[in-house]
Order: sequence, then C-alpha cells, then structure tokens
Amino acid sequence: MKKIFKTGLLPKVVAAIISGLVLGSFADEWIVKIFVTFNGLFSEFLRFCIPLIVVGLVAPGIASMGKNAGRLLIITVILSYVFTLLSGFFSYFSCSAVFPSLLDDSSFIYTNVQNPESGNVSPYFSLKIEPVFSVMTALLLAFVIGAGNAIGKGTAIKSAMEEFKAIIEKVITVIIIPLLPIFIFGIFLNMSYSGAAFKIISIFGKIILVIFVLHILLLVIMFSIAGGIAKKNPFKLLYTMMPAYVTALGTSSSAATIPVTLNQVKKLGINEDIAGFCVPLCATIHLSGSTLKIVATSLAICIMTGLSHDILLYSGFIMMLGIMMIAAPGVPGGAIMASVAILQSILHFDDNAVGLMIALYIAIDSFGTACNVTGDGAITTIVNRLKHLK
Repeated sequence: MKKIFKTGLLPKVVAAIISGLVLGSFADEWIVKIFVTFNGLFSEFLRFCIPLIVVGLVAPGIASMGKNAGRLLIITVILSYVFTLLSGFFSYFSCSAVFPSLLDDSSFIYTNVQNPESGNVSPYFSLKIEPVFSVMTALLLAFVIGAGNAIGKGTAIKSAMEEFKAIIEKVITVIIIPLLPIFIFGIFLNMSYSGAAFKIISIFGKIILVIFVLHILLLVIMFSIAGGIAKKNPFKLLYTMMPAYVTALGTSSSAATIPVTLNQVKKLGINEDIAGFCVPLCATIHLSGSTLKIVATSLAICIMTGLSHDILLYSGFIMMLGIMMIAAPGVPGGAIMASVAILQSILHFDDNAVGLMIALYIAIDSFGTACNVTGDGAITTIVNRLKHLK
C-alpha cells in the first residue's frame, strides 16, 4: 500500500472514523440500518473478490520474479523475505509481551466487533455471495500458475495473467478502495451508536504508540545486522538514511521516495550499479515495516476479540504473509487487500474485524512506508557486501 497517499484514502478514512463517531452518538436507528445494510453487502462482495485478488496479484508477482532471475535478484529477494520474517516475529513476540496488559480492559469489544448487529442494529436485508473458490485454493492456484510460468516459455498464460491482473487492479482501485471509507464509516457509526467506539479509539491510540516504537527498534536491528556484515557503524548508516525516512513519512509513497532513497544509499558507499538495482526492486518487494504493522494490529484485534493467537498459528501466518508481501504489494491497496485473505483463512477474522484492521492499518500507513524505505538501505548494504565476496 505504498502509494496510498496519492489515492487520498488516508484523509477519507480519518474523516470516516471521526464522522462515524460523531454521528453515531445521536443518529436515528433507520440511518444506522442503511449503513449496516451496505456493510453487509460490501462484505459479501469483498469475500467474493478476495480469492480473485490473490490469484490476480500473487501469480504474476511470482512469475515476474522468476524471469531472468540472476544472483543479485535471488539474494535481494531472499534478504527481503528474511527481513520480513524477522519483522513479523519481532512484532509478534514484542506485542505478545505488551498487549495483554495494555488491552486488559478490551474484552468487552468482543461482542461489538465480532457481531455488532447481534444486540444493536440489524440490516434491512442481506445477500449471500459465494466465492468462486476458497482462499487456500486461490493461494495454491496462484503459486502453481506463477511458478509454472516463471520456469516455462509459454506466453499465452503470461498474457492472460497480466490482463487478469489489470482487471483486479481496476476492481481494487475503482471499486474497493473508494468504498472502503464508507465501509469503515458504517463500522464506527454502528459502534458509536452502541456506545463502544470511543473505548476502541482510546485502545487504538495505545496500539499506534507501540507500533511506532517497534518500527524504530526494528530499523536499529536491521542496520545492526547490515553494519555487522558490511563492517560499518550501524548508527551512522541509519542516520544517513534519515532523509529517506522523513520523505516517506510525508509522502506515504515508496515510489515517490526512490530518488531520495537512491541518493542516500549512494552516500553509504554503495556501488552505483548495486544501488540502482536494489533500491527500485526493494521499493516493490521489501515491506518489513508493513509486515510489522499487520502482525501487530492483527494480534491486537485477536486479543480484543478473543481469537486464538498462539505462536504456532502466527508462525504460519507470518511465513505466508512474507510471501504475500513480496509478491502482491505493487498496486495501491495491494498489501492490505492481499493480507485480508490470510487474515480470514488463518486467523479467522470476520468482516468487522477486517474492517477494524484496515482502518487501523491505514491510520499508521506512513510509519510502515517510512520503515520499508529506510530498511531498503540495510538490504542494499548487505547485497553490496555479498556481491564482492568470492
């Protein structure tokens, strides 16, 4: 979700949350019913689209990474995945230690988040839209098609994948993303109407603060590893990358930050060819900061809603999330929309939990982007060092 700022989604989501909180405190029930009905229909449409999104984004991503894969590409992709796993497990263990006490008064949210209509407002009507296939089937299908196309020489399937990917990108950018603020507005309107929303917002503030601190610590860890391998001062490396961090924080776009990232990476003493290769590639496939956010926010919602969140469950989730982050984040909304599939299939999130997850993710989007971009400097430093090893 690296270009989300350009879509104007963040201010819309903030406006949706605030207006939902305000209007829900005095809105008539019939108004709330309208948005509850919309949310039910949108949830069904989203459930239908998720498997298609997985196939449409992941299959071409895997196929494109396999084409002309050289040593540098393989090293960079592996490092991106390793740092993504590091980020995910670091986030899980840190938040597992902090969140239980921080969110010890949030168990009441279980009813409101899991099924807010049960004791409050029900929709006027509902529709059931069955997906073409399950999420796990979509994942396996995407891997088989993508990997097969990467090692094969056929062009027909590749062309079909690219056309299908274009369709899915249009569905995300033209339908799903524009409707998300209305969906989130409906969630907070209903929760405010039931009296639970302000408590949730106060809890979200605590979560955001923890995630911000974890992002800083993650960057220190990443550059300590890079500095150790390259035999350079990690804090000097990190300080040199700060202009890229600040730029990404302001633009919330990795693409817009590439010129600054490239300039700062060269100041680290990186070979110009290595920098020119790694920085644009990492801007697409390296999302350690986004992974940290997704793991932290999903864990918080698991705790708030009483869902299982043991290490075995999250190990599978993090490893699968790492693959999704490398293969699927190229379009606005791609990262969080692709992660919805495994949030539902592995963590068993329902539609309202997904809505809260998306709202919280978007609210801190720029922090994740800044962490992604700055971490690109650590990966490039390691690749530069490994390139010169015999």
